[in-house]
Amino acid sequence: MRIRLFLGLAAVATPWVPVTWGAPATGPIDRPALVSRHNPRLRAMDPWAPLSVGNGRFCFTADATGLQTFYDYYQKNGIPLETQARWSWHANPNPRGYQLSDANRPFTAYGRTQGYPTDERSPAGQWLRENPHAMPLPRLAFDLARAGGAPLQPADLAEIDQGLDLWTGLLSSRFQLAGAPVAVTVVCDPERDALAIRIESDLLRAGQLGLRLDLPRGYDIKVKNNPRLDWSEPDSHRTEVQAQARRELALKHTRDEAIYHLRLAAAVDLQVDRVGPHSWRLGTVDSRVLEVVVAFGTAAVPAPPGFAQVRAAAQAHWARFWGSGGVIDLSGSTDPRARELERRVVLSQYLTAIQFAGEFPPSESGLTHSSWYQKHHTEMVWWHAAHFALWGRESYLATNLDAFVRGLPRARAIASERGLPGARWPKMTGPDWRESPGGNPLIVWNQPHPIHLAELLYRNAPTPATLARYRELVLETATCMAAMLEWDAATRRFNLGPPLWIAQEIYDRATSMNPTYELSYWVRGLKIAQTWRERLGLPREAEWDRRLAGIAALPQKDGRYVAVESHPDTWENPASRHDHPSFLMALGQLPGDGVDRAVMARTLDAVLSSWDWETKIWGWDYPMIAMTAARLGEPRKAIDILLKSDGPNNRYTANGHCPQRGDLPVYLPANGALLATVAMMAAGWDGAPSGEAPGFPRDGTWVVRHEGLRPLP
Repeated sequence: MRIRLFLGLAAVATPWVPVTWGAPATGPIDRPALVSRHNPRLRAMDPWAPLSVGNGRFCFTADATGLQTFYDYYQKNGIPLETQARWSWHANPNPRGYQLSDANRPFTAYGRTQGYPTDERSPAGQWLRENPHAMPLPRLAFDLARAGGAPLQPADLAEIDQGLDLWTGLLSSRFQLAGAPVAVTVVCDPERDALAIRIESDLLRAGQLGLRLDLPRGYDIKVKNNPRLDWSEPDSHRTEVQAQARRELALKHTRDEAIYHLRLAAAVDLQVDRVGPHSWRLGTVDSRVLEVVVAFGTAAVPAPPGFAQVRAAAQAHWARFWGSGGVIDLSGSTDPRARELERRVVLSQYLTAIQFAGEFPPSESGLTHSSWYQKHHTEMVWWHAAHFALWGRESYLATNLDAFVRGLPRARAIASERGLPGARWPKMTGPDWRESPGGNPLIVWNQPHPIHLAELLYRNAPTPATLARYRELVLETATCMAAMLEWDAATRRFNLGPPLWIAQEIYDRATSMNPTYELSYWVRGLKIAQTWRERLGLPREAEWDRRLAGIAALPQKDGRYVAVESHPDTWENPASRHDHPSFLMALGQLPGDGVDRAVMARTLDAVLSSWDWETKIWGWDYPMIAMTAARLGEPRKAIDILLKSDGPNNRYTANGHCPQRGDLPVYLPANGALLATVAMMAAGWDGAPSGEAPGFPRDGTWVVRHEGLRPLP
């Protein structure tokens, strides 16, 4: 019998009856029990574990109060508390009319000189990198009226009990404040960009407790990652009251050309006080319960539904989400790490679902806080979204890939500016798909991603409709890829680069040529594109085949692959063994075009024994390396690296995030990579050994039950 305990509407969800880990598991996987045993539950304030609700386009991150009362404390000591929507952007004025060409630097190769916008330190380069940038939505916090007017401090809270019910999407918080209990339930509307809040406390009726609504100017964009909300220059933006009634407040916020609207509707009469040019305090009129729904949009927002309707819609949405797609149950395992891996998997599914379904693909910190001005890094889209296809939730991947379809005109223009046919994808970009200056324009491993992701979608839905939907995307991306290969008459082969900046971002861009991973990906991408031509009833492109036949071999030295042929010092120079060991991806994320498996096995062992695990190895590197180990028939190594605990960037906090040392307290490529890797290890890959879970050890310590997972190509 499943038992759940509800203590009023704002109760903290109690998990399902605990499972006995290591006990034999039979019968169908109990999805509600599996998901709910990993509900985050907090009994103290933890700035590294704020909890979020969202719908993929809109996200709200809360502290222990269920709101954003202690923004300063969390921003300084852990993960910030913000409200974000993927459609909310701002750009500073550009009175000098900066264009990408103003940040160009010349690079000469193969007898040609081409300008690339790599001068990020110039005034033009700086403006073009910083703009556009995300415009944060308002902060919602508690306001306690007390003698002296001192703001609330973390020490004012007692008896904290907070939980996120993953199966229903309800965030519930209980605590004591000023000697009185407070209960809060927060839930996000799955269809609208709206937040529903229910607060219950005698402090409301007494007029002591109110809801504070503060609209920031934006971010301090001079800080690239994890900038603070900007409360300066109140006269530089406007907040206008569009409507105000006993139970309603509608606002319009404007800064330069950026506009958003919000509409707040309450179930009881409100006491509304404007306490600043961009701040309001809302209290109740003789009620100990306050239910409000706050909805946001780029235009005037229609009346939102009530709290109960939003809650019911969210519960139905999350039941559908968890009840469909893939699932993996590790509870029969005796390896003590199995529980933690299952927890990471469940929470990573939730975190990517609430942040990765916007009309524009996510930044590396999703909708939790700002990184790189919230621009999308197209080389990360595979790690962000490929797992959705492997977990049978391909609509999320399609949403991301459809943005690339809309970006084709800009990608064609970039290709044309560089004398290339087809579509060349920018690396760091905002919703206008304009490139951002820096090393970004010379990164190339982003280029095959749209082809590979389209193929994942086709594998799940091999229909004419899928082919038609992504036909131009695949063929034009491949056309540009083929043209980017340069013929070298002296060696009688096609080279990739120079100039380029390889995935291991430490080598000279002007001279880098023939990186291992990128070469293998070029072959894979062009092969897939040829297959798409055949599926479409088109003849194979003869020139693509010619280039495939003549492409440079993957570079190796002393029986191990090196990062890049032009700088083959990977195993001689310790300074070359940090950042991503990207060459492993040729047999891991990819199936190994051009790879000698014995050479790759020696290369993997060299990485495991001598890589710099302290200096900028990233959260997605751990799962990526595990993929290589799995394909090489080394499941024990795959598990050990996937759960490696002695490096700085493979720690998952109580809310499921994987902070990176430095200024990235949230790093969602790690979560996406984890999901892709676990799906591969469980469901296998093309050509994997027969039997269940070929990527997991088969010594009896791991018992892997799964449903609905798809193999990786």
